[in-house]
Amino acid sequence: MEFTAKDFRDLTTPLIEEILSRNHVPVLVGGTNYYIQALVSKFLLEDLTEDVDECCSNVAPGIDVESISGRDDLSHGYDLLKELDPVAANRVHPNNHRKINQYLSLHASRGVLPSKLHQENATENWGCIDASSRFDYCLICMDAETTVLDKYVGQRVDSMVDAGLLDEVYDIYKPGADYTRGIRQSIGVREFEDFLKTYLPDTNSSANDDKALKEHLRKILDSPKDDKLRVLLEEAIDSVKLNTRRLLRRQKRRINRLETVFGWNIHHVDATECLLSKSEDLWDAQVVKPATEIIQSFLKTESGLGHDSTLRKTMERDLWSRYVCEACGNKVLRGRHEWEHHTQGRVHRKRTARLKKAQNFKSREKQEEEEVGIAERHHED
Repeated sequence: MEFTAKDFRDLTTPLIEEILSRNHVPVLVGGTNYYIQALVSKFLLEDLTEDVDECCSNVAPGIDVESISGRDDLSHGYDLLKELDPVAANRVHPNNHRKINQYLSLHASRGVLPSKLHQENATENWGCIDASSRFDYCLICMDAETTVLDKYVGQRVDSMVDAGLLDEVYDIYKPGADYTRGIRQSIGVREFEDFLKTYLPDTNSSANDDKALKEHLRKILDSPKDDKLRVLLEEAIDSVKLNTRRLLRRQKRRINRLETVFGWNIHHVDATECLLSKSEDLWDAQVVKPATEIIQSFLKTESGLGHDSTLRKTMERDLWSRYVCEACGNKVLRGRHEWEHHTQGRVHRKRTARLKKAQNFKSREKQEEEEVGIAERHHED
């Protein structure tokens, strides 16, 4: 079952109104920041596609998108998207089958080029606070240093495995299911598909078989290190950790973008020391207390709104341009804001200085060779 940001908004708004009617304060905690964004920003792709018939004129001829929509062979989707809309293909990873299928389905149902849709609407609306919103809100982001979060992610995933994660993914697994949709696409589920394909028999298992197979799951990590199932299971667990670390980096970039580009007023609470020490007293002092003070100030003065009219501005940056950083090993950046954020980083500046130094050295060498050549020709004359 799909549960989109639009679904979240549509289901949450009546609940917020009901809580407010009782003079209580709704608190939304956790989850993807897309959900929060769906509540405070007026722009949602699902809504926008309902009114895009006027964009249907730019349909690439000779491409039957509907013939591949929903196909099991997802590897062909990226090639088709490149043929249909190279700009949109440039914005998505070839293995992001869910996003690719979304773009192709958008074109198949509405005849809209994804890049045209986003270029005309995303720069104006994406991330912009809805000034006409009937809610006031206070945004708090609990953050920590990336290296500390990386370590915490590893520990957290290990504790989830100990607490029964393998039983959960076993129950969710279904042979031949689409692992790019619904809960199966979630981090912590999709990574175990290859392992479970090998582990589970092809035939339908009974309730007793399921019980025995689940019990054996917990013992696989204690088997010899070269055991095939243990290798596959450890790879799956490592993939969960890796994908979670990548996700937290994407979330950090999104939050930074919402602040710097769209003027979101987000209060940050640093939990770095708390994660390092695991002290409840430190947690109360450095996380709970600052967050409480922020909320109390918001409720008392109503000056801590989630938006600032002086900061809100139309985004004039190009979200679809592709930048390549030669100094950082031809790293690809998407959009001018991402490029500017990258070029301000310490690692980039160091690599740029190193590249310039190497280029200057080569330039001097070439100049010296030319001077030697000139001197030799003069000597011969």
